Amino acid sequence: MPALPDAFLTLPIAHRAFHDRDAGRPENGMEAIDAAIAAGYGIEVDIQPSSDGVPMVFHDDTLDRLTDVSGPIKDRTAADLGALTLKGGASGIPTLAAVLAKIAGRVPLLIEIKDQDGANGPNVGPLEAAVAEALKGYKGPVALMSFNPHSVAAMARLAPDLPRGITSCSYPAKDWPEISAAERARLAAIPDYDRVGASFISHEAADLSNPRVADLKAAGATILCWTIRSPEAEAAARKVAQNITFERYAAAIPA
Repeated sequence: MPALPDAFLTLPIAHRAFHDRDAGRPENGMEAIDAAIAAGYGIEVDIQPSSDGVPMVFHDDTLDRLTDVSGPIKDRTAADLGALTLKGGASGIPTLAAVLAKIAGRVPLLIEIKDQDGANGPNVGPLEAAVAEALKGYKGPVALMSFNPHSVAAMARLAPDLPRGITSCSYPAKDWPEISAAERARLAAIPDYDRVGASFISHEAADLSNPRVADLKAAGATILCWTIRSPEAEAAARKVAQNITFERYAAAIPA
């Protein structure tokens, strides 16, 4: 199972890139990508599909919160999505290919593939294949993760040489209403880590005391965490996690 490159442990990772809408840097937008590169941060981005199967760098499954239009992102073509303007910015929704070309290996890139099954189930595949295709020939440090273990397993088949991990949390009912209580309890125990050939988890910061996290770390897993929003929270998280994903402040880069 490929290990995370050292760069993922030395540079704080900017959540949805180094975003600040008030400063003209919307989340997952090119302005936020540029700012993260300039600051020397690692970058975390999210991937959703366009209607024509292009991996787009965008968090939500609908456009309402981050643009002036509404509806599912998967109902619009990549060209249409690129022509929109992200709120607070001056550019549209970028493709993964455009982000890869922009970063060009200068900082580590952590890619989260958003669940397309609807309940972290097995109905996945086309988006993962498109992501794998976009990453062919990319030379920089890159790693892949998803809340959906089936997505991670798909990436193990499609891009076996790339590091992969599971995005994990305590799975509270209010945040995961589409998943049964039994399945939420199962997923909270991170049972698929070995099955999918993961080498890291990116775990909910508030749940880092979960004994399963300690067990995985003791067994050699790298522990990242999300989402840190202050230096004080960072200090607490680093007692367990080997690196952080952060937003809303400028994380210090270790000397």
